[in-house]
Amino acid sequence: MHSSDQGAEAAATRFTGRAVTRVRPVSGTLAEVTLDDGRVVMVKRQDAPGGVGAEAAGLRWLAAADAVRVPAVHGHDGQWLVTDRVPDGRPGGRAALRFGRDLAALHATGAEAFGTAPPGGPRDASIGLAPMRNVPGTDWPPWYAEHRVLPYLRRAVDDGTLRDAEARLVERVCERLPELAGPAEPPARLHGDLWNGNVLWGADGHAWLIDPAAHGGHRETDLAMLRLFGCPHLDEVLDGYQQAAPLAGGWRDRVALHQLFPLLVHAVLFGRSYAVRALEAARVTLAR
Repeated sequence: MHSSDQGAEAAATRFTGRAVTRVRPVSGTLAEVTLDDGRVVMVKRQDAPGGVGAEAAGLRWLAAADAVRVPAVHGHDGQWLVTDRVPDGRPGGRAALRFGRDLAALHATGAEAFGTAPPGGPRDASIGLAPMRNVPGTDWPPWYAEHRVLPYLRRAVDDGTLRDAEARLVERVCERLPELAGPAEPPARLHGDLWNGNVLWGADGHAWLIDPAAHGGHRETDLAMLRLFGCPHLDEVLDGYQQAAPLAGGWRDRVALHQLFPLLVHAVLFGRSYAVRALEAARVTLAR
């Protein structure tokens, strides 16, 4: 057995108290593990500092809202996370409408402040393999600029992914954020990394959320990330959301503003093509 499979088996046994009958690698960091009682769990290896603790705390914080479905956490340590497996289903319009309502309910449970970490979660967390610092703030525009846009912009410049002159465009967005941000919103309880790959359509007809970078933030950020990488039946998701908690006027004009954060994270992780997309989002935002 490969060493990573052995690690997954040991973690599954440690955190479920059951023997393992099968380990099926899904990727280099994820395995599907069958226990001797027939249950199947997912075992994930996460090497980013604070990553496992942040993800486990985020899943529990989302679950505590009793709004969206998330897999139960069996346990974690500094490297391994063991959760339930979500039985595979297919996306559909009714499930998407329900997901929109559930997501609105999740956001409405709120957070103490923008940048609040989940209870028990670290200040220095991660989004994917990029570091993400959870520093509380009371005013969304300066908080978003300082803690969600500028850290990744500076790193992209330092890495040579963005030039100084190009970065100035994003800095202008940050300077104008108070006028671009729209009506003030209370801090929402965000999934925080809500791209399509982190939405699983379960066999029970519900959408399930995995791999959060959960924190207190602006609810439009989660919705903008869903649009960024293409969510099935997104129109129905948004319809359900609007039925439960209508968005503030002009929200469509702010989508690019909220996409700056994930695009710059991707620029740091994956390079120039995402930096170009971030610059275009900045141009669209400034042209309003």
